[in-house]
Amino acid sequence: RVQLVESGGGSVETGGSLRLSCVASGYIYGRFSMGWFRQAPGNEREGVAYVNIDGHIAVADFVKGRITNTKDNAKNTLYLQMNNLRHDDTAKYYCAADYKIRVALRPSDFEYWGQGTQVTVSS
Repeated sequence: RVQLVESGGGSVETGGSLRLSCVASGYIYGRFSMGWFRQAPGNEREGVAYVNIDGHIAVADFVKGRITNTKDNAKNTLYLQMNNLRHDDTAKYYCAADYKIRVALRPSDFEYWGQGTQVTVSS
């Protein structure tokens, strides 16, 4: 089983930046796709970005131009650099992983989940 641990969340002002990290550990038998999702109170969980096994990167329209999503395969670590943060980016951010070669920005595409890290952006 893959365990995922996120870090890097916090409180920033509008326009600020944060870098989230997600480290995968546990029983890992090969490469896997990893992604970021977020969920604000009262809202459904929504996809932010992912990196497929083959390196393809997809980013949700609402964060395009403001984030960089990278994966270090040697360290089994996924990073999310978020810049120019807005108040509506406030949410709990979750890391997810799956052994499928191709995934989409759908929570149902990912089997393994972290506990999440809170991002709060004050206006």
